[in-house]
Amino acid sequence: MFHNCVKLAVVNFLLLSPIVSSAQNTASNRENSPYSRYGLGELRNGSNTALKSMANQTAAYANGYLVNPENPASYASLKLVTYELGAEGRSRTLISNNQSATTGTATLSHLTIGIPVAKHAGIAFGLRPYTRVYYRMNDSLNLDGMGPALKVYSGDGGTNYAFLGGGWQYKGFSIGVNVGYLFGTIRNSVILQKQYDTVNAYNSDFSVFRKIGGLHYELGTQYYTSLRNKLGLRLGANASFAQNLNLWADTSASLWRNSGTSTIFDTATYVNNARGTIRLPLSYSIGAQLFNENKWMAGINFSAAKWSEFRNAGSVDSVTNSFKISMGGEYTPDATSYYQYLRRITYRLGFYYGKDFVDLRNTSINYYAVTAGASLPFKRSQDRIHMGLELGRRGKETNGLVRENFFRFYFGISLNDRWFVKRKYD
Repeated sequence: MFHNCVKLAVVNFLLLSPIVSSAQNTASNRENSPYSRYGLGELRNGSNTALKSMANQTAAYANGYLVNPENPASYASLKLVTYELGAEGRSRTLISNNQSATTGTATLSHLTIGIPVAKHAGIAFGLRPYTRVYYRMNDSLNLDGMGPALKVYSGDGGTNYAFLGGGWQYKGFSIGVNVGYLFGTIRNSVILQKQYDTVNAYNSDFSVFRKIGGLHYELGTQYYTSLRNKLGLRLGANASFAQNLNLWADTSASLWRNSGTSTIFDTATYVNNARGTIRLPLSYSIGAQLFNENKWMAGINFSAAKWSEFRNAGSVDSVTNSFKISMGGEYTPDATSYYQYLRRITYRLGFYYGKDFVDLRNTSINYYAVTAGASLPFKRSQDRIHMGLELGRRGKETNGLVRENFFRFYFGISLNDRWFVKRKYD
């Protein structure tokens, strides 16, 4: 009875997490990245902590006690009702022109619930991040008629994905689909401000506030086959085809100057609730995994997206096609060990390399990272605490660009339960 009460309390907390996460993102999302200015922002990793710890081996991954929201075909492998909640801490150091600055934040990262509805079928629903925007950049100028001036680029916001999906398996083949609503807000602004009030010139402020929303779907498939010596092979693929989202934009432009202690506005222009569309590109992922059930797994994953197709209200952006290749795996010394707890822990390791979708000054923005983590089991259950680390780099200091060194810490918890079974004892 006590165990069930604890789970019920945790589940209630999980259901309230999106509200907490939204408020937290608004208040403390201060990890500065100038590359988040482009597209819809920096792409976020909405996978669970276990997958992040092995470089996101998502296309071919399926687990009876963990939800893999990146490939809905994996829901067919669920064995127990699974609740998952994740949080992450992020730190990023920007390096340019022999100068550096470090920023960071901590947020809730994802919420998913998976439910097996038949022997070879399952559903899942949840909320996970899609993109994140936060940047602030200063550019010192010397302009005719104004003298020394400061140009400030800033932005904040992001998008999230609330989804419901299902997966079905037949003779080793699994298919699945996620359908949901992608939504969010993004603000971008550029301020040009003179350094000295004595100069008879105006400052300027141009801002755009975008509200984004629309249906979004993802398809997935997996194939499993048994090999000799207790080995298994699983292949997987998932895709999100090019789709349109609704866009509502508020634009403002103003000129002002300071006169003593007062601010004098010269002109102000507002365009409210202008409607348009955002075109998301085709993206896909393929992968393969070789494993010994409950012992070890090694996999490789390749993903790509045609960001050259991205359109913001019909306009192109400084984006290009992207790709990412990753390798990773997990190892459990002895999942059934009763007296040696360390042998029941699952250890994970991974590495990835890729080309970012941001393309500036004809320079590709590449990135790479190493990942590691572990899952700590509870006594006599499939419940687990998950922890992971990620250490990497993005960009380079050529052509006036910025190099980013980043560190991320992941924490997650997964709780499992059995529904639809009449208990003889409580």
